[in-house]
Amino acid sequence: MRLFPRLVVHTFTISLLATCSLEAQTAPATVYVGGRPFVNQGLVGVGRMSHSLKDKFGETFGSFSAFAFQPGSWRRNADGTYSGTLFAEPDRGYNAVGTTNYVPRFNKIEVRFAPSPAGGVAQNQVGLTLADTIQFSEANGTPMTSLDPTSAGTGTRAGFPALPQAFNGRLSLDAEGIVVNPDGTLWVSDEYGPYIFKFSAEGRLLSAIRPPEALIPKRNGADSFASNNPSEGQPAPVPPDPTTGRQNNQGMEGLAVSPDGRTLFGLLQSATRQDGGTGGASAVRFTTRLLAYDLTGPTPTLKGEYALQLPTFVQGTATRVAAQSELVAVNNTQVLVIARDSGFGRGLVPTSLYRKVLVYDIANATNLAGTNYDSPATPLAPGGVLAAGVVPATRTEWIDLNDPAQLAKFGLKNGPTDDTNNLSEKWEALALVPALDPAAPDDWFLFIGNDNDFLTTQGFQVGAAYTATVDNDSMVLVYRITLPSRLVNLSSRAQAGAGANAHTLGFVVAGARPKTMLIRGVGPSLAAYGVTGALADPVLAVFDAAGRAVFRNDNWTDAAAENRTAAARAGAFALAEGSRDAAVVAVLDPGVYSVQVSPAAEATGLSLIEIYEVP
Repeated sequence: MRLFPRLVVHTFTISLLATCSLEAQTAPATVYVGGRPFVNQGLVGVGRMSHSLKDKFGETFGSFSAFAFQPGSWRRNADGTYSGTLFAEPDRGYNAVGTTNYVPRFNKIEVRFAPSPAGGVAQNQVGLTLADTIQFSEANGTPMTSLDPTSAGTGTRAGFPALPQAFNGRLSLDAEGIVVNPDGTLWVSDEYGPYIFKFSAEGRLLSAIRPPEALIPKRNGADSFASNNPSEGQPAPVPPDPTTGRQNNQGMEGLAVSPDGRTLFGLLQSATRQDGGTGGASAVRFTTRLLAYDLTGPTPTLKGEYALQLPTFVQGTATRVAAQSELVAVNNTQVLVIARDSGFGRGLVPTSLYRKVLVYDIANATNLAGTNYDSPATPLAPGGVLAAGVVPATRTEWIDLNDPAQLAKFGLKNGPTDDTNNLSEKWEALALVPALDPAAPDDWFLFIGNDNDFLTTQGFQVGAAYTATVDNDSMVLVYRITLPSRLVNLSSRAQAGAGANAHTLGFVVAGARPKTMLIRGVGPSLAAYGVTGALADPVLAVFDAAGRAVFRNDNWTDAAAENRTAAARAGAFALAEGSRDAAVVAVLDPGVYSVQVSPAAEATGLSLIEIYEVP
C-alpha cells in the first residue's frame, strides 16, 4: 500500500528553497523512519481556555477529546500570524459518579496563532475563541446521550447495524475522534461501539461503520456495548468486562484521514480482550489494531488491518502499557500517535512517566483484513504474545511532551509539584497544519490538546451545578516539525529569463488515473518572505512529453477562486491578492511533464515553481 510519493523528479535539476525559514531551535530532534527524517523543532506556542468556560448551551466546555481543522480554513496572515477554524470534541461529560444524560457535541473554535520559538511565559501564543457548539443527534433530530449503554440489548435503527443504546432509549455516543471533510460532513469515532459514525455538518447521524467482530464487545455470546460506567440507579453489566472485543473504555480512540482523502484510519485504544486486554495496565495489553477503510467507493470498505504494538514504561518495578490517545495520518503508510500513562498530572500524582508522540509505519506490516483474526475465536496476540508470522507496524518514539527544557520555555512543567502550570493527565487531540513557509515547504505545526475531564470548581451540566476537586484548564501545545514530504509537492527557486534561460522543472504524474495538480510560478508574492529581486510578472507554461504546451497562465487572478481553493486544500501558502503571480489548476493524465517560468517582459528575476497534487 505504498502510494507516496506520487510525484517524482524526471530529468531536471531542482534547486530547493533554502532561505527565509522561520526561526527554529538550534538543535532539533530528528528520528528516521524508513530512512526518512522526522524533525522536531520544538515547542513554539501554548494556549489556554478557562476551566470555567461555558458553551452555547450554558454547560461546562470540557476540553479536547479530539480536534481537527476545517479544510480550507488555515491561513498565514500578512503579519506572520496564522488563523483557522478548529472542530473540537469534548468527552462524555462530567461523570465523577457515573455517566449522565449529557448530549455529546462538537465545538467550533476560531484559532489565531503567533509562533514563538524562543518561548513566552504568557502562554497566549495560541488564541482560542469559542464560536459555536453543535450537538449530535439521530437522523430524526433525537439527541444522542453519553449514558453508558445497556449491557444486554442494542439499539435498532433502519439501515444501521446494532447500535449502543442507553436505558432511556437514546443512542449512546462516547466521541473520541473527529475528521472534518471538505463538504462539511464529519467522521466521528466512538468508544462504546467501537464504531465510526458519519454525521452531517449539523450533527445529524448519517451512517455507521461496524468494525470486524474481533473488536465488538461481547458478553454472554452477544453484543454488549456497556463500559461498566452505569448512571446512578442503573445496574452494572454482568460480567463487568466483555469476554471478547474492546476492553471497557478502550474503544475506537484514534481517527484520521489520509492526506489524499482516500483512506480513513481508526485505531483501537489498546488490545482487545482476547489479545491480552485483560484489564489494568498489564504489559500484555500492548498489541492493538489499526483499521484502514477505502473511501473511494459509495460506502467505506475495510482494506487494511494492522497490528500496532504500544510502548511500555516502568512504574516502580512494574512494566506498564502507554495506551494511545489519538492519531493523525502523515501519508498512506505512516501515522503519528500520541501515547501516555494514566493517573499522572494536574490534580493527581504530579509527575508523568510517559507522554510521547510516536511514528508508526505500516508499509511492511501484515495486512490482517479478511483473515481469521477478524473473528474473536482467533486471537491476534493470545496472552499478549503476537501470533507467529504476523509482522507489526514499526514504532519510533519522537516527541516527548515531558521534555523539561521545552516546557520551561513557556513556564510549564511535568511535576514534581502541582499547580496550574503542571501538565494535565490526558493529552488526547492531534492536528496537523502546514507552516505555509515557502522556504520550508515540509514544515508543519502539530497541535496537541488535553482532555480536562470537565474539571472545574464552577461546573454546570445536565441542569445542575457541580464542583470538582481541582480547576483544570483546556490547553493546546504547538510544535513545529518537519515531515518527509507529507504533501506531494515539488518546489524549485531559480533565476528566470526569456527563451533558453527560462526557469524549468520536470515532473512525472504516476499511477493509473488523471490527477488534479496545482502548478504555480511565483514571483511578486515572494517579497512577503524577504526575497529580493523576484520576477515581477512571471508567465507559466506546462508542457507534455511531446513538448506541447498543455496549459499557460500569466496571472493567477484569471481563476482566483479556483486557485485559492486548490491552494487551501493542498496546503500551499496564499498568493498576494492582486499580484501578477501565475498559477493553474490542471487535471493531468499520467505521464512526463515540464514547467517553464519566464518573464512577461524583458526583465529577469527570481521565481519559484511549485507543484502540488490537490487532494
